[in-house]
Amino acid sequence: MKPRVIIHTAMSLDGRITNFPADLELYYSLAAQWNPDAILFGSGTVLAAVRDNPALEVPPEHEEMFVPPAGQPDPRPLLVIADSRGQVRCWDAIRKWPYMRDVLALCSRATPKEYLEYLNERHIGTIVTGGERIDMREALEALNRDYATKTVRVDSGGTLNSVLLHDGLVDEVSVLIHPIIAGGKSSPTLCDPDQAGITGLQVPLIHTSTEVLKEGMVWSRYTIRGTKPAPAR
Repeated sequence: MKPRVIIHTAMSLDGRITNFPADLELYYSLAAQWNPDAILFGSGTVLAAVRDNPALEVPPEHEEMFVPPAGQPDPRPLLVIADSRGQVRCWDAIRKWPYMRDVLALCSRATPKEYLEYLNERHIGTIVTGGERIDMREALEALNRDYATKTVRVDSGGTLNSVLLHDGLVDEVSVLIHPIIAGGKSSPTLCDPDQAGITGLQVPLIHTSTEVLKEGMVWSRYTIRGTKPAPAR
């Protein structure tokens, strides 16, 4: 059984998810309403964050950073990164993020052996599914089965979003639309099937709610046709 999967995105009026000053405080306060057990990132999103934020530059790695935390159960969500190609090498910096209890990598059987060994040496939990690419359905089912994950919030770009939508794994799409026209290049966007190697992707949605929030920001929520909305926990 897979967990509930929610894509939550901040965007400009012209559909950009970058190149504008997003209200992150509001974005994350809305996201917290689902009380997710895990946050799912694509490797591209992580690498872009590292490029754009010097504070996330890869520091010298220290063994003590990779010792699993001990003590009482941690209520914070698990940070899950889909990285079949073994590109993320900043786990030390990521593990310092205060709003996650731990990190987990999703890989495929095509992931370089050297990278899997790298993760194992650093005590990074790893789920391996699929051949050339991660089988996201199997990975989500493993998250539910092995990590008690009932709700996943996807905080990623158009490539991973497209894969999840194409495979019928998304239950809800949430967009926080900012009253700004960002301009610039047309990508990245919420959904980029070409980048994901998917053609002809169309996903019918059912509108469930819209709220006008501070300063004209609009929060709209949709379910995928054939699924039922679930209340925020």
